[in-house]
Amino acid sequence: MNIKVCGVTTFKQLQQLDGLEVDMAGLVLIPDTPWYAGDSLNAKEVSKADFDLKKVGILRNPSLSDALDWIDAYKLDAIQLIGEESPELCEDLSTEVEVIKLLSIDKDHSNLEKQLQQYDAVCDYYLFTGPFASNNAIYGGVFDWNLLASLRIEKPFFLSGGIGLQQSSVLRKFDHLDFFGADLNLEFETAPGEKDFKSILQFRQLIR
Repeated sequence: MNIKVCGVTTFKQLQQLDGLEVDMAGLVLIPDTPWYAGDSLNAKEVSKADFDLKKVGILRNPSLSDALDWIDAYKLDAIQLIGEESPELCEDLSTEVEVIKLLSIDKDHSNLEKQLQQYDAVCDYYLFTGPFASNNAIYGGVFDWNLLASLRIEKPFFLSGGIGLQQSSVLRKFDHLDFFGADLNLEFETAPGEKDFKSILQFRQLIR
């Protein structure tokens, strides 16, 4: 199981996550959020660093040119799109980096298979999360993972939304051929943008 930690705000956090053998680190590149990395992470320092983890830029409804600028500035390995981005934008970006498309799931998930068909050919991963508390929220809420059990997803996907240490045993038992990893955010912070590395290490040990 892969581990992706979102909301990285400092270079030291990237170094620490790389040391913990975390697979992906998410840089929120959406202004006016507590996790905005554009002001706190020096692009030159990050782009020159030799990390084993993949750097993922998190964007909401960017223009193609803005997304490409972020990719170039931080030498990103992937882009995570959390808004209402078109399949066409995903396809354009997929020629440059890996693309993670977030899809929010609620109790009425009847439209999910149609969404999957739209994005199957133009992204590399899905990230499934629960409903967002507001239109400006970065992280979604909890949802019933069993809703995915009968779906043919046929693309690696992350689970997100309220994942904490207590979910590690459930994640280990979660059975889906395309389940790829866990996306860790709010439950592994002591404050917005402040990571709880002890808990991240515990989680890694529990699921591996």
